[in-house]
Amino acid sequence: MSGTTLAQRVSHEIEIKHSRFLALAGPVESPEAALAFVAEVGTVDATHNCWAYRIGGLYRSSDDGEPAGTAGRPILAAIDGQGFDQVVVVVTRWYGGIKLGAGGLVRAYGGCAAECLRTAPRRELVELVECTVSYGFADTGAVHATVAAHGADKLDERFDATGAQLQLRLPAGQLDSLRTQLRDATRDRATVTSSRD
Repeated sequence: MSGTTLAQRVSHEIEIKHSRFLALAGPVESPEAALAFVAEVGTVDATHNCWAYRIGGLYRSSDDGEPAGTAGRPILAAIDGQGFDQVVVVVTRWYGGIKLGAGGLVRAYGGCAAECLRTAPRRELVELVECTVSYGFADTGAVHATVAAHGADKLDERFDATGAQLQLRLPAGQLDSLRTQLRDATRDRATVTSSRD
């Protein structure tokens, strides 16, 4: 996983021939979250709520009643054109009485989505990895201090007669450093296993 996603939700509004277009975009981590965003921000009294999302290799779009290919695909093209990943965009249209034609719709939906994303604050996508640290009770303090220094999220901790197992999630780039520091801090008594091993 690499690239950028949105740092926060953003919006952009334009009016073309009396039709109002409102783009709302947000960061999402799953197709379910993307569809929940669509359901949340879609406006019931609008003429159309067209949308698209890109999450890695997963993508989907909807023209929501507009002519096929005139709304959802241009929105998806705007997401890809701006280099975003893990993003959903909903462009809501309130019809103003003047037909725009297929080309006009493509430009309106794609343009509104692209402008919404163009100036949006970005954040880097960081690949996360899960790992398990196994250690004896005597090394608890050293292990916890090392884990905290690496900004790892503690998912679970279990204890048995021999010691503890700590389930963590951390940036993939930190895994080797965590291993090295745990080895040094516990004189090689703590072991780290991850899904990448």
